[in-house]
Amino acid sequence: MKQPNPVTGYKVDKSTIISLEKGKIPPQAPDLEEVVLGAMMIDKKGVDEVIDILSPDAFYKEAHKYIFESIFKLFENSEPVDLLTVSSQLKKDEKLDLVGGDFYLISLTQRVSSSAHIEFHARIILQKYIQRSLIKISNEIIEEAYDETKDVFDLLDTAEAKLYEVTQGNVKKSTESAQSLVIQAKKKIEEISNKEGMSGIPSGFDKLDKLTSGWQPSDLVIVAARPGMGKTAFTLTMARNVAVNSNVPVAFFSLEMSSVQLITRLISSETGLSSEKLRTGKLEKHEWEQLNVKVKTLEKAPLFIDDTPSLSIFDLRAKARRLASQYGIKMIMIDYLQLMTAGGSQKGGNREQEISMISRNLKALAKELSIPVIALSQLSRAVETRGGSKRPLLSDLRESGAIEQDADIVSFIYRPEYYKIDEWDDEERSPTAGQGEFIVAKHRNGGLENIRLKFIGHLGKFDNLDDFDTPFGGEFHSKMNAAANDNTFTPDSFPSPSDAFGDPEDDGVPF
Repeated sequence: MKQPNPVTGYKVDKSTIISLEKGKIPPQAPDLEEVVLGAMMIDKKGVDEVIDILSPDAFYKEAHKYIFESIFKLFENSEPVDLLTVSSQLKKDEKLDLVGGDFYLISLTQRVSSSAHIEFHARIILQKYIQRSLIKISNEIIEEAYDETKDVFDLLDTAEAKLYEVTQGNVKKSTESAQSLVIQAKKKIEEISNKEGMSGIPSGFDKLDKLTSGWQPSDLVIVAARPGMGKTAFTLTMARNVAVNSNVPVAFFSLEMSSVQLITRLISSETGLSSEKLRTGKLEKHEWEQLNVKVKTLEKAPLFIDDTPSLSIFDLRAKARRLASQYGIKMIMIDYLQLMTAGGSQKGGNREQEISMISRNLKALAKELSIPVIALSQLSRAVETRGGSKRPLLSDLRESGAIEQDADIVSFIYRPEYYKIDEWDDEERSPTAGQGEFIVAKHRNGGLENIRLKFIGHLGKFDNLDDFDTPFGGEFHSKMNAAANDNTFTPDSFPSPSDAFGDPEDDGVPF
C-alpha cells in the first residue's frame, strides 16, 4: 500500500516509510545500474549476458526501469540496441523526458568503455532487488500477523508462497502481452522441434506418451480406479520410469502405504524378485546377487518419498515448494487424493467441498511450480453394481465436486480380469489375462484413447503391451502373463503349435 510523502507529495511504499523512520534506506546500487545500462547500449554482448538476469523491477530508480524496458522491447523484436535505438523507443513510449532526455542517455554511455564484468554487476543489482523485496514481504507479513481475523495456517501458506517466489526470482508475476507470450510459445515450439522428442516428461508407456507427448508442465492429472485395479502399481512404475530412465526428479507423496513398503515394491519391480520373497527374505544366493546388482540403479534415482499420513493440502504445498527449491523436482505424485485433508480454515465444510478445495489447490500448485501433478483418486461403488462391462465413467468419480473441472487429464485404470471377465469386449475377443487398460476419459489439450498395458501382478508393475506379429502372439502373451502373475510358470505354460494355430492340416500352416 502506498502513502503520500508529507514532504514531496509523491506516493511511496509503506516499507520505505518504515525504513526512513528507523534511519535506513532501501538497499540499492544506482551507480551499478548506470554502468549496466550504459554497457548494454554500447556493447551487444552486454545485452545478451544481462537480459535474462534482470527485469525492469530490479532497478531502483524509476528512470532506469523505463530505459531497461525499452532495451528489452528492442531485444524482443530482434532490433539492434544502441544509444539511438533506445532513444527512439523511449520517444515511442513517451518516456524520453521522464528519464532525463537524450543528455542522460549519453551520460550513461560515457560511464563505461566496455561490457566487462557486466554480469557480476547485474547480479549485485538483482541482490539489492531481492533484499528490497524481502523487506516489503516481511512488513506485509508483520502487518497481517497482527490481524486477529487471519487464520494462522493461511498466513503461513501465504508467507511461504511469497518467499518461494523470491527464491525463484519472480516476486510478482505481472500480466504479459500477447506479443511476449507468442515469442515464448515460438521458442518452446522451436526447442521441441530441435529435440525431436516429447514436450513433456515421458511416462515410460509408449502409447500413452504418444497421446500426451509426455506429462506437461502445469497439468493436473487424475488417475482414478476402484481398489485392486493397480493405481499404486501404475504410479510407482511411472515414478520409476521417470526417475531411473529419464533421471528426472520426482516427489511421491504416499498417504496409504509406508515409504519402506513402497521402496520394497520398487525393488521387486526392478530386480524381478517377487514381493513375497522380499517380505520373507527367503532368497537364494544368486537372488541376493541379483538384488545387490539391480538395486543400484534405484539407489541413484532422484526419487523422494514422503509417507506423512493425513497430509493436509497446506503441508503438501509447503513440502512441494521446498523440494522444488532444494532438489529441483519436476513431477509430483499423490496416492491418493481422498486421504488428504483441507487443513487451515477450510475445516468444517462437507467432504465434497473439501475435496473440491483440495483439487483446486493441486491445480494451483501445478501452475505455481510449472510441473505436472498426478493425483490418484478412488471411484464410487457404482462401477461394481453396473452390469456387463465394469469400465469406469467420468460420473463414477468419488466425491468429484470440481475434480473433473480442475483436472487437465482424467484417466482410469481398468482390469477386466479382476472381475472374472476373461475376454475383452472388442471384435477380437482377445484374452484379458495379465492385461489392463489405461483409459483417457478427459484430455483438455489432446485426444481420448483406451490404451492396453501389460500387468505383472507378482511384481506389482505395469509395462508396455508388446504387439506380436505371429498369429499365436495374443494367446502366448496372455498365458505367459497369467503364469507370471500367479507364479505358476512351467514349460507347459508355453502354448503348443496346435493351441496357437489350430490343426496344421486344417489351415495349411507349414511346420
